[in-house]
Amino acid sequence: MTSRERLLVCLRGKVPDVVPVAPDFSNMIPARLTGKPFWDLYLYNDPPIWEAYIACAKHFGIDALMDGYFPLTFPEESAGEPPWEPFIVFRSPERIVTQDSYVDGGRRVWRPWVRVYYVADPPTVGLPPGKIGLPPAPKRWEPVEGAKPVDCGPEGLKRVKRLLGDQGLVGVFLGGSCALGSVEAIYDYYDHPECHERWAAERVEAVEQRFRRLMGMDADARPDFLCVGGSGTLIFQTVGIFRQLALPAVARGIELATAAGLPTHVHSCGPEKDLVRILATETDLTVIDPLEVPPMGDCNLAQLKRLYGQGIVLKGNLHTTAVMLRGTVETVVAASKQAIDDAAEGGQFILSTGDQCGRDTPDENLHAMIETARTYGRY
Repeated sequence: MTSRERLLVCLRGKVPDVVPVAPDFSNMIPARLTGKPFWDLYLYNDPPIWEAYIACAKHFGIDALMDGYFPLTFPEESAGEPPWEPFIVFRSPERIVTQDSYVDGGRRVWRPWVRVYYVADPPTVGLPPGKIGLPPAPKRWEPVEGAKPVDCGPEGLKRVKRLLGDQGLVGVFLGGSCALGSVEAIYDYYDHPECHERWAAERVEAVEQRFRRLMGMDADARPDFLCVGGSGTLIFQTVGIFRQLALPAVARGIELATAAGLPTHVHSCGPEKDLVRILATETDLTVIDPLEVPPMGDCNLAQLKRLYGQGIVLKGNLHTTAVMLRGTVETVVAASKQAIDDAAEGGQFILSTGDQCGRDTPDENLHAMIETARTYGRY
């Protein structure tokens, strides 16, 4: 089977030739393999990070479940937004800081937050300038010159699908599972209980609108699956808040996608055991990851397989630091075999890692994980 065929069989609840394998190296390892400063990818699109991911997937030969890396956008989704432009407000050998701005009635308006692009790490977004010693409005700035244009619309998605080819499947976001993602949002939740029903309804409406746009694209431009998750769903939200604010939209997105024959995917690092239970028993979600083990998460792969593994595809869950970053090849092989023993029976399992393998994860550890899936993971 090709990687694409293997994943499609797995997501349909059938048994492929071998256990699919897709370590989560979504950002740092692809960027490292280019040999370029990380800001070349994230700021200057040289290449865009999603193209670096595809090159990395082909380099290691994984079964790439490309979940939401391509930021598909529709012009109407940004209608009414000010004409923001990024400007460089600080640079050093280690970082470049940008802040968005536009001119309104002859007066320059600046966003209240900045992006920090690092030479060898992914960027930080949404940081108040004062936290890094910068004023709210810069006194000096320069344009961002040399950034390569990228098409993030349907034609761009079509190109990404061609680039990935038989190496895997491309997913884009339909909605998200994180209604609250900051301390300020938590305060708003408790300060404005009268808004809860409206917020939940607005999220459902947004999912329905975006689904209509997705279905309006040419068939060859449509994604292979739809993403409805979000990093750290149960970090800023209790299970009760998730049920109240986010689950209605997540469930509606899964319902729409399932009716259209599209698989659905949730990525949510951190505590996830309760999320697996809810989505496996109350929705038709197709696949969930990364099922992190303590202390980052609270998941036991064998237990989740026993409880829910006949109705949902489980994807995980080797420890990204103790095993992948700091472990030996022998450590990785043993952990991969254990995960396969715990969850591969009957299919509906993708061998993966916890959230985001570190930049300096040894290549030989990634190769060992993949080779174990191809040999020990044979059905």
